[in-house]
Amino acid sequence: MSDMLNKTIALVLNRNWQAINVRTPQEAFCMMATNVATALEIDGENQIRPVTWEQWITLPIRPQDNAVRTARGPIRIPTVIVAVNFAKVPKKRPKLCAKTIRERDGNRCQYTGKVLKPDEGSLDHVVPRSRGGKDAWENLVWSSKAVNTKKGNRLPHEAGLKLLSVPRAPKELPVSALIRNAHSIPEWKLFVEE
Repeated sequence: MSDMLNKTIALVLNRNWQAINVRTPQEAFCMMATNVATALEIDGENQIRPVTWEQWITLPIRPQDNAVRTARGPIRIPTVIVAVNFAKVPKKRPKLCAKTIRERDGNRCQYTGKVLKPDEGSLDHVVPRSRGGKDAWENLVWSSKAVNTKKGNRLPHEAGLKLLSVPRAPKELPVSALIRNAHSIPEWKLFVEE
């Protein structure tokens, strides 16, 4: 048993068992104690059962479990909880960062069309920051480092460049498509991708 309260997160499913969020153990415990969520006791793919807060606090701590110590003794930290009254899957845009701009632009320089390796490209502000350009989907493109250096703090037409396509924000995706099992939590594998 380990005291992993600050290192674990719980996957939140809607009532249809679709991944919609992640929560800290403290938040998961609050959701369970107020009957907003039930935890899933998972013992392999075929042994999954919803458990109320009153039942959860009496469960034994298994070797694979993380637990928190309380005045009444150790309590297992849930890895998956179900928001019992929530049916929707919210939508969200991917996070604005170099990786998502590169993915949106298909690893292509948006001025030359050349496919770039990740280390050959960089973010370019179409309207440079020095001229009031913002960090926004519509103002950021993936560009080869050489072209970006040539462009400098000029607008594309001032540097003799033309964008191949107008940069746009990607469509919002169901949050379930954006949640990844980055820590390879065994119970999450039933609900999200690695």
